[in-house]
Amino acid sequence: MEYKIREIRKNEYPILSDFLYEAVFIPEGMDMPPKSIIKQPELQVYVEDFGKEDDWCLVAEIKGKIVGAVWVRIMNDYGHIDDETPSFAISLHKEYRNLGIGTALMRNMLELLRKKGYKQTSLSVQKANYAVHMYRKVGFEVVGENEEEYIMVCRLGGAV
Repeated sequence: MEYKIREIRKNEYPILSDFLYEAVFIPEGMDMPPKSIIKQPELQVYVEDFGKEDDWCLVAEIKGKIVGAVWVRIMNDYGHIDDETPSFAISLHKEYRNLGIGTALMRNMLELLRKKGYKQTSLSVQKANYAVHMYRKVGFEVVGENEEEYIMVCRLGGAV
C-alpha cells in the first residue's frame, strides 16, 4: 500500500481529536465508549490547543486521505517523565493497521525528535495492547509499570 508521511498542516489540527478517539484502547470483547470520552481532561491534554512549542505531528496519507497520525507534546499525561520529554500518541484508522504504516510513522517521528535535539520520548500503553510489540520494535523500553500499564521510554541520543 502506497502512503506518504508528512507534517500535519495547521488547518488539519482538528483531526487529532478523531485520532485520539481511535487511539483509545478497548480490550477484546468490550464495546467502544461514546466519542464524548475524549472530552475528559486526562484525554484532552493530548489535543487541546495543539500547535504550541514542542508540539509535533506527522500524518500518513493515502490518495489524499489522512489515515494515521503520530503526535508528541510535553504534557502531564499518563506517560509523563519530565518537562523535557515529549509524550507520544499514535493512531491509525482500523482498516490501515498492521500494514507497517504505524511503525513508519513512529520511526519518522523518532528521527524528527532526534533532529530537534530531544534526548528521549515517552508513552504509556496498556499491557494488553497489541501495540506494545511495535513500541519495543522501534526502540521503546519499559521504565515503569502499574497493574494495567507500562511507561515506556525511547532514548534518542540528542541532536544528530
